[in-house]
Amino acid sequence: MNIILLGPPGAGKGTQARKLVEDRGMVQLSTGDMLREARSSGTEMGQKVAEVMDRGELVTDDIVTGLIREKLQEGAEGGFIFDGFPRTLAQADALGALLSDMGRALDAVIEMRVDDEALVSRITARSTCGGCGEVYNDNTKPIPADGKCAKCGGTEFKRRADDNEGSLRQRLMEYYKKTSPLIGYYYAKGQLSTIDGLDEIDAVAGRITAVLDKA
Repeated sequence: MNIILLGPPGAGKGTQARKLVEDRGMVQLSTGDMLREARSSGTEMGQKVAEVMDRGELVTDDIVTGLIREKLQEGAEGGFIFDGFPRTLAQADALGALLSDMGRALDAVIEMRVDDEALVSRITARSTCGGCGEVYNDNTKPIPADGKCAKCGGTEFKRRADDNEGSLRQRLMEYYKKTSPLIGYYYAKGQLSTIDGLDEIDAVAGRITAVLDKA
């Protein structure tokens, strides 16, 4: 099964992707992770990535698509979650062509819809365990009183430098300008399902499971 999780920054895509990896054995294809891995791999593709990044340029869609092809060729029992790609209509076309060329299909596109004001309130209170990535929130899921992560026991917690109201609103604007057109794109293809991304984590996970079980 191959799926895309869509939604603005802070909608919880990463949290839900981790649950799908754990529960369904899926592989999360994060554009950032793939680029970092390729850069240090020493492969021909990795050398291309390093050269582009060293020049301070953006990696082309062709290179990212090539990296995704390599990962798809490796296979995964539970399928793949596309994270950070596609972000534009051109990238969506490229991904569709790649999957078709490899005899694969995109099984579901799930939009995690949010209320902007509620999202800003949630994200500015967010912190993450430096050990395992577990997400905490000052208001709804505070760090345990003993100062230890409930999942891994770690004691280092981080806040993203751009998890402030000004930066978050700018990131939201970029999402709506560049990525939100994908919602209409996949709706027109009959592949889009929309859920409430601001509900409790387990409730959101349940809705995602329901969508995937019908796909």
